[in-house]
Amino acid sequence: MSLSPHSAHTRTSSATSGERPLQRTIDEERAGARGRGTLRGTLRAYVALTKPRVIELLLVTTAPVMFLAARGLPDLWLVLNTLIGGAAAAASASVFNCIADRDIDAKMKRTENRPLVTGEITPRAATIFAFALGFGSIFWLGGFTNWMAAGLTAVAILLYAVLYTLVLKRRTSQNIVWGGAAGCMPVLIGWSAVTGSLSWEPLLLFLVVFFWTPPHYWPLAIKYKADYEAADVPMLPNKVPPRNVAAQMIWYTLAMIGSSLLLIPLAPMGPLYIAVAVLSGAWFLWECVGLIKRADKGLSGTRLKAMRVFHASITYLSVLFLAVAIDPFVNPWM
Repeated sequence: MSLSPHSAHTRTSSATSGERPLQRTIDEERAGARGRGTLRGTLRAYVALTKPRVIELLLVTTAPVMFLAARGLPDLWLVLNTLIGGAAAAASASVFNCIADRDIDAKMKRTENRPLVTGEITPRAATIFAFALGFGSIFWLGGFTNWMAAGLTAVAILLYAVLYTLVLKRRTSQNIVWGGAAGCMPVLIGWSAVTGSLSWEPLLLFLVVFFWTPPHYWPLAIKYKADYEAADVPMLPNKVPPRNVAAQMIWYTLAMIGSSLLLIPLAPMGPLYIAVAVLSGAWFLWECVGLIKRADKGLSGTRLKAMRVFHASITYLSVLFLAVAIDPFVNPWM
């Protein structure tokens, strides 16, 4: 039986359309392989090890606290040097994390292309890089700010690289809760860089970030639940149903909001901060309540919309700390 010209054309078109994605994938792999051998590709790989997006989020909490500590505009060189040192410290901790977790990263789709997994960078080179960043950040802050800020920076690196990565991550579903303390340290570092001491204000902001971390990270863990199961990492969403995760998120969110409000009489904070803390806190709590409602309906996967809460958490923290930075300039009570 002969094929009509129309059917022959259809078959040819189908074959061609099937070959194009395959050819595109091959081309992309070849382009990636070419890039790996270049200086640009190597630099890109080292930058990827530092997890730049995590660094950005940490710096969001550093600079605003310096404005609050100075009760206005701090020395801009001090701010710049603190941010440089803080970024290097966060990068160091991230690289140590990538070194220790390269076996896990190889099993997870989200992380399978990290440079230590693909072989673009060797563990030895990454270790040298991590130590250089770590010691560099400590001595940078010691020289350009003060040694209290430098000491707190060393503690932050150890908390993330040792307590979270080596001790907690593979052993307990509450790993991100206690290991998340490392992500709270920039608040203390920024304050001490300005004042050379600590007080209740930065400690309360430390608690805000501490209680914020679980409802920020667990939605991400819900989305990548299969990845964590494949790597045998006991994240909370792997151990309990989504509703239980959402319920714990609500409790942490309430504690976070409470900590943010306690700052008002202590600092004291002005009308701008009060309005932002109340409204943004209520909005984020509403997002967490929405997650538990969707879980109660038996929704799962993308229909659960866990990443909506993840993105809301970033917005909340950014807006709150922006208010912390602006408040000293418009606060009638300072």
